[in-house]
Amino acid sequence: MTLTQLRYLVAIADSGFNITLAAERVHATQPGLSKQLKQLEDELGFQLFRRKGRSLLGVAPAGVKVIEHARRILAEAANIRSYAANERGEYRGRLRLATTHTQARYVLPKVIADVTRRYPEVSVDLFVAGDAEVLAKLDESDFALVSSAGRVPETNGLAIPLFRWQRVLLVPKPHPLARLDGPLKVADLARYPLISYESSNQPESSLQRTFAAAGVTPQIAMTARDANLIEAYVRTGLGAGLLAEMAVGGRKDDDLRVLPAPVELPECITWAIVPRGRVLREYALTLLHALAPQIDGRDLRNILEGNLPPLWPDPPRWQAKGATNPD
Repeated sequence: MTLTQLRYLVAIADSGFNITLAAERVHATQPGLSKQLKQLEDELGFQLFRRKGRSLLGVAPAGVKVIEHARRILAEAANIRSYAANERGEYRGRLRLATTHTQARYVLPKVIADVTRRYPEVSVDLFVAGDAEVLAKLDESDFALVSSAGRVPETNGLAIPLFRWQRVLLVPKPHPLARLDGPLKVADLARYPLISYESSNQPESSLQRTFAAAGVTPQIAMTARDANLIEAYVRTGLGAGLLAEMAVGGRKDDDLRVLPAPVELPECITWAIVPRGRVLREYALTLLHALAPQIDGRDLRNILEGNLPPLWPDPPRWQAKGATNPD
């Protein structure tokens, strides 16, 4: 068997058993991919997929373990290539990141620009989606960026805390919440329609839990993944926007006000999630360290290589990082 055959095998499994789609993913012809699959099955002595005519219906019982081992072999082969490239001092390739919209828009632009200036032969593939979709793309990425309200994300990857941030409220200046005296409370927010991130509708979300603890129910008028969309609909009067502080920065709009969110809403943490056992290229390590400069670079490398336990320093506040909102 060859690495090419194993790569084709995994591509078929990941393409919903669609040979045409699998061939497109690996830049092969459909007849060539089918031929390699037959040769692999002939060598193993059994079929890897259930079939109906010429169509593949699913993984055969004997194929389950083979595909699991194939994934591990391909991952280790990629690790060897990454290790060898680092040893050669080869700084060209593709940096693959999976991230949420907020991180893509307000956190990553400067650090990615700095890394690509340092490594001009590196190109960046940015996959932007919601938290669940981002984590589903982890195996195909160098690392992923997601946020949670203090809890470590549920993932098989290694979670690295980058920085902490608060939510803020964005309202039109005439909004009643902008005229209240003293700090806002969750009960104040419950009286008005809100626009927030799509996770806000999930029963287990920190927003839903916080409102429930206060004995009130949020009026979620609309959700969106993108902070710019939230702002756009705040301007229509649809509701008050509840969004990440990175998305507002030090803005001074004539028509909007930025208010501190109620203290009952928990602080959030942005995490980098690295696939366990992954050997990162030098440029990916540089980007990761730029996102978490509070972590010693040598410690970061040793932890990723499994030579140190993952004992991370407390992540700094976003504002303490001296971050500025991009134009």
